[in-house]
Amino acid sequence: MGGTMPDIKTFLMFDGKAEEAMNLYTSVFDNSEIIRIVRYGANEAGAEGTVLQAVFSINGQEFMCMDSSIKHDFTFTPSMSLYVTLEREEEVDHAFERLSQGGAVLMPLAAYPFSKKFGWLTDPYGVSWQLTVAGS
Repeated sequence: MGGTMPDIKTFLMFDGKAEEAMNLYTSVFDNSEIIRIVRYGANEAGAEGTVLQAVFSINGQEFMCMDSSIKHDFTFTPSMSLYVTLEREEEVDHAFERLSQGGAVLMPLAAYPFSKKFGWLTDPYGVSWQLTVAGS
């Protein structure tokens, strides 16, 4: 088919907590930043000042997110998760501790047959993370 490669980003929809979530994620992982935030203005569909659309990166990997102006009957589910491989066990420990605060542990940090250190959690916003150490 030819042509350019598609630009594919994970898109996360929050219920009023997008900026708070981005701030947590970019504080947990090195080389991460909020790249752009477009906010709802006065008399727009969403609550003024909340995130209409934003882009942030975690170690160079870009994500998009928003605060939905519509209340939905669905939210995040662990059947889709962000799988993060970190270089050192201490980095896994740190990220697991920070992301699981106010969330839920699905698989505790431990050695498993597929990893010498692995943990699976949902963060306070419902996003699911699998964290492992490199070389496992």
